[in-house]
Amino acid sequence: MGAAAADLEARQLRILGRIADLELAAQRRRLGKLSISGPSDAEADAGSTEARLSALLTERGVRDFAFRRVPADYYDRPLEERRGLLRADSVAQLCKSIVMVNTQAAADVVDCSNPKNSKYYVVIVQYMARLNAETIKNFLYELNEKKIPKKRFNMRLAPEEESRKLTGFVHNAVTCIGMETDIPVIIDEAITKLDEDFFWLGGGEVDLKLGMLTSQFLNAFRPFVVKCS
Repeated sequence: MGAAAADLEARQLRILGRIADLELAAQRRRLGKLSISGPSDAEADAGSTEARLSALLTERGVRDFAFRRVPADYYDRPLEERRGLLRADSVAQLCKSIVMVNTQAAADVVDCSNPKNSKYYVVIVQYMARLNAETIKNFLYELNEKKIPKKRFNMRLAPEEESRKLTGFVHNAVTCIGMETDIPVIIDEAITKLDEDFFWLGGGEVDLKLGMLTSQFLNAFRPFVVKCS
């Protein structure tokens, strides 16, 4: 490599490094506005849902997360108002956790012990998106190397009471963090491709919402990433 080419490459690397530094700084400024939660919050109120989930997230290595309380009529408001209450960058960051059950699973598939062929899955999807159960069915069929007949996969929304028993959370409070049952998690690929590395979901109580860095969530919980909307 000539001197001119080497100098050009060095300059390009410096520019890329500077861009990365600017993106990180911008991300930290956004997070700074969210009152990031951490171990200190857990120590302040060891019995609360927020404290329990904070401890679980910290234990898993998720450092950048936030809790926010919302009004009782939160779910009666349009998505744009909800976005404002959470101070999210866009409505695309507003997500929900749905417990789904495989109604056609074989008789011996009764629990979540096999993540590849579980009776239940928790699916994280955007509020603005429409969940496509067929794509989840196809994903699970491929995940099992087509050794299980496709007719054995039929994903449907689990009954509310069944969801509560499995997760420990009531309707509109469901989150995939700290569930009673270790249910495999599927996250819609669209969430992982948002420009902002951040998403919001239920926080274990109806008026409590939890937001975190998507990249840290993926590293900590290793969900299945599926294009399911």
